[in-house]
Amino acid sequence: MNADLIKVLLALAACVVMLVRDKPRMDVVALLAMMALPMMGLMSVPEAFAGFGDPSVILIAALFVVGEGLVRTGVTYQVGEWLLKKAESSETRLLILLMMVVAGLGSVMSSTGVVAVFIPVVLGVSRKLKIHPGRLMMPLCFAGLTSGMMTLVGTPPNLVVDAALKQRGYGGFSFFSFTPLGLSVLGLGLGYMLLVRRWLVTDPSGGATGVSRRGLSHFIEEYKLQNRGCRFRVAAGSPLVGAKLETLNLRQTHGANLISVERPGRLRSELLQPVGKTVLMEGDVLLVDFFAADNAADFGEKMGLKRLALRGHYFMERFNEVGMAEVAVPPESSLIGKTVLEQRFRTQHGVSVVGLRRNGAALAGGVLEEN
Repeated sequence: MNADLIKVLLALAACVVMLVRDKPRMDVVALLAMMALPMMGLMSVPEAFAGFGDPSVILIAALFVVGEGLVRTGVTYQVGEWLLKKAESSETRLLILLMMVVAGLGSVMSSTGVVAVFIPVVLGVSRKLKIHPGRLMMPLCFAGLTSGMMTLVGTPPNLVVDAALKQRGYGGFSFFSFTPLGLSVLGLGLGYMLLVRRWLVTDPSGGATGVSRRGLSHFIEEYKLQNRGCRFRVAAGSPLVGAKLETLNLRQTHGANLISVERPGRLRSELLQPVGKTVLMEGDVLLVDFFAADNAADFGEKMGLKRLALRGHYFMERFNEVGMAEVAVPPESSLIGKTVLEQRFRTQHGVSVVGLRRNGAALAGGVLEEN
């Protein structure tokens, strides 16, 4: 073993240690490695920076941008909702659609990102269909791995090999050169998963693990929130335009609990956490929880707001951004004897309290003044 090889192995070991410790950041580790190799005399400075001009490296970086764009614009989430709708109550249909959609999306973006996006979707569907999540997670992983065989940009090694061939004067691959092989493997994997899915999970409880976990739909029903959520657009001329939330006193004056603010962006609307310093703008969409459903019409008329339709109950269309959790107050808690307003939950913790349950029953009306 020569000295240069030992230096490379030491540099590799140092990078692995830093990546495992997550200190410093991954991009800093990469830059340090790029600087260390010329300093140790293993390569020249032009060779170290040559990767920034390599078409394969640039294309891989661009794919990460495209993948992040698909997530931020909500495309992947919309696909997940479509998948849930089309699957209905059929596990077979769900498995087929899931693997095809994941393989398709993974062929043009990071397969790891696709799998990460679909994990909550799969967990939600498994609870709805009352099947063990493992029977869907394994097909999800297999489809994510197979997506790299679908196109030239499906995985970085495809691009690296294509670039190496072209640099040596050979013909490279076309965009769909890998597709026939990928489709064949995907078809075989799909058939295998359909055949052995019942044996993928060995849980003796019959796969009931986690299916009883309550979610957003359960909370909406138990706390009687179905008719309390409304969406309003701030129109031109509304007294809310340019006003700070801390000056409006919406909860005390109108019984309106502002959950979030949708603000139009360049690609998609952003969901803002409402705080006292938030200034409302024309075109903002307000997600409002009314302690009394009759207050909604009066609130919209007085504030010059246009009421928008809701798709589903209580902001279910924004379930990826608007979460809900149920918290029990223990006997020794310092919260006992204090109202929700006194605790300043939203100011200090970024949490809006929309319901209280006492002795197994949800409290009607406003809950902010309850002890």
